[in-house]
Amino acid sequence: MTQKHNAQNSTTESKATAYPQVEPDHMGKGSAAWKAAHLIGQDRAAWLAQGGDANEARGGSPRLSEFFSPPLHGAHNPASDRAGTTPGSFALRADVGGPRMFSSPDTPGMPGVSDKTAWDFLPEDWTVEILPDADGAPAASSPCGYQAHVFTDARGITRRITTPPGFRPVTQLESARLGIVTPEMQRVAQREPHLTAEEIRDEVAAGRMIIPANRVHLGYRLDPMCIGRASKTKVNANMGASPVSSGTEEEVEKLRWAEQWGADTVMDLSTGGDLDACRDAIIRASTVPIGTVPIYSMIIGRRLEDLDEETILGTVAHQAKQGVDYMTIHAGVLKDHLKYVKNRLIGIVSRGGSLLAKWMLVHNKENPTYTLWDDICRIMREYDVSFSIGDGLRPGGLADATDEAQLRELLTIGELTERAWRHGVQVMVEGPGHVPLDQIEYNMKLQRRACHGAPFYVLGPLVTDVFPGYDHITSCIGATNAAYHGAAMLCYVTPKEHLGLPKRGDVKEGCIAYKIAAHAADVALGIPGTRDWDDDLTRARAALNWEKHFELAYDTDTARAYHDEDLDVDTDFCAMCGHDWCSVRISKEIQEFASGKADGFERMGGRDGTKAGAPKLSEGLSEEQQRILEQRGYLKPEEIHKLAAKTRGKLSEAGLVEEGGKASCHSDFVDTEDARKLHAEVKTGEKVVQLNTAPAHGIAKEDRLI
Repeated sequence: MTQKHNAQNSTTESKATAYPQVEPDHMGKGSAAWKAAHLIGQDRAAWLAQGGDANEARGGSPRLSEFFSPPLHGAHNPASDRAGTTPGSFALRADVGGPRMFSSPDTPGMPGVSDKTAWDFLPEDWTVEILPDADGAPAASSPCGYQAHVFTDARGITRRITTPPGFRPVTQLESARLGIVTPEMQRVAQREPHLTAEEIRDEVAAGRMIIPANRVHLGYRLDPMCIGRASKTKVNANMGASPVSSGTEEEVEKLRWAEQWGADTVMDLSTGGDLDACRDAIIRASTVPIGTVPIYSMIIGRRLEDLDEETILGTVAHQAKQGVDYMTIHAGVLKDHLKYVKNRLIGIVSRGGSLLAKWMLVHNKENPTYTLWDDICRIMREYDVSFSIGDGLRPGGLADATDEAQLRELLTIGELTERAWRHGVQVMVEGPGHVPLDQIEYNMKLQRRACHGAPFYVLGPLVTDVFPGYDHITSCIGATNAAYHGAAMLCYVTPKEHLGLPKRGDVKEGCIAYKIAAHAADVALGIPGTRDWDDDLTRARAALNWEKHFELAYDTDTARAYHDEDLDVDTDFCAMCGHDWCSVRISKEIQEFASGKADGFERMGGRDGTKAGAPKLSEGLSEEQQRILEQRGYLKPEEIHKLAAKTRGKLSEAGLVEEGGKASCHSDFVDTEDARKLHAEVKTGEKVVQLNTAPAHGIAKEDRLI
């Protein structure tokens, strides 16, 4: 491989640098910080000389807590084994109903939380009063005909809300403001068992959570869900036909595929084919919320220059009537922002943002979606469509991240958020893009402040630009960090990003990459229940219970296929290490080691499947598992067929299994010495070579270490 770029001149001589030992005032000798620093610096003797732990002086080990105390922030040690999921040790203590629902600690210098919520942006003809005591509160008089609503939230705060005569709530936000727990909120609470329906209501009322559920779509197959930092992190999958690829039937199939692989919402970004028919088919078929970018439809069949107010409002109204649950409107891109784009490396990468920027330059007018914002809000309210306020100036490369254009647009989006709340419309905010790892927290925390905690929906972000074809990986690294620092929903990126329209396989890879990111962030934030899944799989792995292992795996078919590709009997080791090198098997032989003893997780095998710890022949491969191995291309077709069609009888006839179903290659039925012999020779007399995993790790065969 040719090295295209060398970050450091190879001729530069490396020189050792002596750094002075500086000890700030807070690290006085004997302090915990001083002990930690000197231990880390391997200055063990110096610490002992200053009166270190007596046990340490005798050659024992000091208590790590004396100098390695984790910043628990009121939570518990994450390594402890408790009923339910242990909260993350480094996350902040949960404050559901407050601005830090589940959050990471703020790095010093980061923007703090906003002191405002959606409660501060009520319609002008509404009033709200905090009552000190609900029972003893005086029945304050209301203007003639006005309605008073009094309720106590989950935190014990009682509000008295006054609305105009005859007002009836239409949106989830309006219902929440009146203290109403809707059927959709109740369903969300079932799907988010760590939250009550009342807490869901309160988060929606504060604007920190949305339930994207168009009233029309609720009449089809929609299963209500929520997006907000108090809930589990959600994943969106993009799809859509282009002028050169795909159509309605294929897009509906992609929808089903995305739902199967865990997409919580789907955005239809079609720019080709019969957009209206495709959108209608997707909405009617989907159980998840559907989002769109209406400007794509606005310019089909007309010149961009001819886009007018009637078309904008008509398109938004039409898609709302169809049942679209949330819409991306790029109203934050203002004419004044465009001058800040000229110095970017790649300019405007948002399709909607670039289209509106061109319109503004052609007409020398302000962004029409900005000037029409209040009219758009009224349409959105009628059907309870949520805003996904688009970031038309998001960075398309690392060099453009966190620049003037992006941040000015974000401040405008904050203004638009406030205005939408005054109309009773739910809001989430879209975010970048391409952002270096060190800038992600700042971007998340700035949005939290500028938009008063409105849910943040981010694309990635990608943390490097030089891996086309692997951007599902470069972006899920950024997505994990974004979710940990405050993002509520992650827009997946597929391996086809920047290269073409994703196919079925790309959709699956993108969904799984982002489910990894979302789950990892939820575990780190200590959202109750999230780590139970991980702990159960660990118990199954410790017990060498392969069936349970695969059952708990997110992608059962791939896990089983990969295992059976090398070793199709479930026993007390796998093909990676073999019998003699399996650390889990060895650990189980150590009596003091408790791993693998969890009730309900021990592997059951043998002839009738009732013998604890005995090997178990796996079932033949399913069609999906066969396909997975075919795509890998490492096995011959006849080998895959054998794995798919095998039975105990066939295996026995082939001499691969001993009489009675005992696998001759596995240690469960033999002592250690015999196992070693069997590892070296099978019944046919053929020699078994040691498994060489070097190619799987990308190690060249000429590597001197191998």
